[in-house]
Amino acid sequence: MTIRPRRSALYMPGSNARAIEKARTLAADIVILDLEDAVAPDAKEMARGQVAAAVRQGGFGPREIMVRINGLDTPWGATDLAELAGCGADVILLPKVSDAASLIATGEALAKAGMADNTRIWAMMETPLAMLNAGSIAAAASHPATRLSGFVMGTNDLAKETGARIVPGRAPMNAWLMTCLAAARAHGLAILDGVWNEIADEAGFVRECQEARDMGFDGKTLIHPNQIAPCNAAFSPADKDVAWARIIIAAFEQPENATKGAIQIEGRMVERLHADMGKRLVAIADAIAARA
Repeated sequence: MTIRPRRSALYMPGSNARAIEKARTLAADIVILDLEDAVAPDAKEMARGQVAAAVRQGGFGPREIMVRINGLDTPWGATDLAELAGCGADVILLPKVSDAASLIATGEALAKAGMADNTRIWAMMETPLAMLNAGSIAAAASHPATRLSGFVMGTNDLAKETGARIVPGRAPMNAWLMTCLAAARAHGLAILDGVWNEIADEAGFVRECQEARDMGFDGKTLIHPNQIAPCNAAFSPADKDVAWARIIIAAFEQPENATKGAIQIEGRMVERLHADMGKRLVAIADAIAARA
């Protein structure tokens, strides 16, 4: 399994050429070039061409490049599909995915439009119907047409559509967050948390990053470059955890432990599943170190 750090995913307006250029130098693991919410209707066409050209030009280094297109129920979605399918982005991010059928249909349309074989599809989970259908949407990853490999939580849209308030700790939304996380993990998908809106509240942002990390999210979506460093710090494995994981892995690799399901290490009982978890943790840590 290839492990790729996805701690920080920064939205950048597709209409802002300076922002796109700056994205090539930032420490975000993912850059989301946005054609949807961040772009005014009269700038959609310009932004589409600008984003396509920027992705084809490259220069983003190890950063994963996502392009969030407009919904297919908008005047711009179909053209986004046609013009961006072959631009070479790592991921096409689909907004407001609410059921598996629409996801499959969109994947088939992207394939017909010439989407590269290695381009994946991620789904924005941001509608009440998506919360009810999270399991079937994630299960659509088994359908080859979808190329589905990840979820992105759209908490602002969820708040708008449900009336739920975004409060510290996000109690009104935690059930939805964990439902989507469980669905993603059940079907081998990555998953990113939603954005933090209060840019000036750094302590609140760090707290929410830590909460999302503890829930099990791979990373968090961001709206400002100043959020990258604290987000990366929150979602990076701690040195002490990596060191302990290496000890567990090494212990289970000893010939005398080859058939054992549980062993004692430094006075603690450790199961083989902890070694499996440790391998993923170490792989993430090594991948992060390779970017430094």
